[in-house]
Amino acid sequence: MIRSRRLIRPASIKFDPAACLLCQWRAFSTSYRLLAEVEAPAPPPKPSGPLDEAPRSYGKAVSDFTPKPLSRPIGLPNAPRPGENTGIDPRTWRQRRADFVDYDKHLIRRKALTQKISTPYFREWSNMRMHKGKSFLAPPGLFKREKALYFPNFYGQTLLKDKILRDTTPLLEDKISIVSVFSSAWAENQAATFASQKNNPELHDVVNNSGGLAQMVQINVEENALKAMIVKLFMPGLRKRLGVDNWGRYFLVRKGISDQIRDAVGLLNSKVGYTYLLDGECKIRWAGSGPCEGDEKEGLVRSTRRLIEEVKTKRKEKPTPLPQRQIREGQTQKAAAPAA
Repeated sequence: MIRSRRLIRPASIKFDPAACLLCQWRAFSTSYRLLAEVEAPAPPPKPSGPLDEAPRSYGKAVSDFTPKPLSRPIGLPNAPRPGENTGIDPRTWRQRRADFVDYDKHLIRRKALTQKISTPYFREWSNMRMHKGKSFLAPPGLFKREKALYFPNFYGQTLLKDKILRDTTPLLEDKISIVSVFSSAWAENQAATFASQKNNPELHDVVNNSGGLAQMVQINVEENALKAMIVKLFMPGLRKRLGVDNWGRYFLVRKGISDQIRDAVGLLNSKVGYTYLLDGECKIRWAGSGPCEGDEKEGLVRSTRRLIEEVKTKRKEKPTPLPQRQIREGQTQKAAAPAA
């Protein structure tokens, strides 16, 4: 039997007779796209937050802005814990050296430093021209407890004379708290339009008549060492003005607040004062920024009164434990019943 060395191919495929045998075999190969060339599915669009359009100290400059009421809760997704956001580096020298020579962590540090250096110094002051720096309007009512997000833990010195640094979370837990956050005298005056005795006496009446369920807390954020030292020099005057009962409710915080925390909570401008209403779980149920406008003051009073009523209702529904004497008598009667 005579076998032909001629290639067998379909009649539809025609080759140039001058082409070599290797080129003819290459014509049969199928080319595949590289994995890198395969188009990856587009990521789902990120949901817009309630503060996306608000001006910040970084990013693109905003020339025209009108604050809007908060349509969704603001805050952190995880509950705060004491010891968080202290600004203290717990790493050992060996760990610091390992992180120093780690190139990936070096890129992260370089990116953070680049963003910090590129931040315009007067950006926050220029943002004050738009509605006195107001970032958002207060919501018309309370955020639902199931949907509300958490207020972060802060770490700083109080007005107590022991000069011990403390966390804010143990103070805020199991209490309805009106928290004022500010970083300068201008911001403090803005926060005072919501929660001071002079501007909102009705709120103080509600807190004083709550039976210890509500409290007023002030957090002064001073990341500048010189300004923090000046505040410490004036602490005797603050103690006299606030009273002994409020010494443990005034915090001077110097560090530990990252840009991520500021964006989540809404602290978008350090020259602006912010006011938050927290429940016993440290959840932000209501928030206001800048100076009080419209019916925001009445909304804060109404929301505080409603939270106090909710706590009182839960305590009434919770069964009261029996005294130890009644428990012992009941156990004695049960033990004596079979003997009879």
